[in-house]
Amino acid sequence: MNPDATTIDYLRGRPHAPSSGAFDRASARWKSVATEPGASFDDVKRIDGAALEPVVTWGINPEMSVGVTKTIPSPDVQPEAERPTFREALAHMGFQAGQAIKGAKIDVAFVGSCTNGRLSDLRIAAEVAKKGKVASHVRALIVPGSQQVAKAAEAEGLHEIFQAAGFQWRKAGCSMCLGMNDDKLKGREMSASSSNRNFIGRQGSPTGRTLLMSPAMVAAAAITGAVTDVREILK
Repeated sequence: MNPDATTIDYLRGRPHAPSSGAFDRASARWKSVATEPGASFDDVKRIDGAALEPVVTWGINPEMSVGVTKTIPSPDVQPEAERPTFREALAHMGFQAGQAIKGAKIDVAFVGSCTNGRLSDLRIAAEVAKKGKVASHVRALIVPGSQQVAKAAEAEGLHEIFQAAGFQWRKAGCSMCLGMNDDKLKGREMSASSSNRNFIGRQGSPTGRTLLMSPAMVAAAAITGAVTDVREILK
């Protein structure tokens, strides 16, 4: 990932970044490692981001995922060595092969973690939150990824948008990413989570279930009460 003006502007003035002239010298060093113009590569992949649909996990590791409009795959079409894990995942999650992931009911919605608790994440989640209210059966938490993020979000009034929609606005921390403090799943609850892991027991309950998705997708699930294609809300 080449360092560029966006990278340098982001780092400028940060608490642990070099200051004054030292920052200019450091940024010159960073830019010096960028790939030179006209460089050739052994392989090039071009991806149209607008053509990609939101992805949701359905199983017990982040690899077990499908597009929100797709169905849960069958263990029988997987490599033989992977079939036992796929069957374990289906049993734990209570899903069936061929079942649509869209419409799966949730009990808890969690936006946060060091992975998806950035200011930009909270902004897009707030745009979704403006479209409705948290479903009556859903417990919804918004946890900024750092104190700096929390301060910036509150300066923009994002916390007020979330609270008006029925989300709980929490202090920065790990929270339900790993089931910290009282922020845990209870029993077989199903969580829509923007965190980075969905292993069995990860969110505090050995029988709890976690569906990983983007912050915008979590906010959409919170207000509809089920896995939803956020594009339908934001269109």
